[in-house]
Amino acid sequence: MLTRPLTHSAEFARSAAAPWLLTAALVVAVIGAAGDAEAKHARRAPAGLYDGIWNVEFATEAGNCSSGYRVPFTVRGRLVSSAGGGKVTGGIGRGGAVSVRVSVGASVASGNGRLAGNVGAGRWSGLISGDRCSGAWQATRG
Repeated sequence: MLTRPLTHSAEFARSAAAPWLLTAALVVAVIGAAGDAEAKHARRAPAGLYDGIWNVEFATEAGNCSSGYRVPFTVRGRLVSSAGGGKVTGGIGRGGAVSVRVSVGASVASGNGRLAGNVGAGRWSGLISGDRCSGAWQATRG
């Protein structure tokens, strides 16, 4: 039975495996730390061209859904989230391409479009209060 750690034993120090085990442990530690840093960076999206509160108005073009709903979205870096008025998730890609999903109670909709400067526009579709609907959206920052 060992009474001291294996790393302190004479057998371990003379073992050819000892340097490889230490190297492997260091590689795993460095890779793990790099992965943690990347995950933290992804959660903290950097400031972007489209940061701020966007007021989005939805117009229904097909289906039996009311038109003219306005929902505030928050943009921070590449992430889109709710600024009140339901659960909003989404992201912004290169050139202002935006994709979002909005849910309020049993209603859910998704949309795609583009932001440019302080305005944006695109298309949406979803199941609103049991009715399948679609249409267009317009947004302004401010």
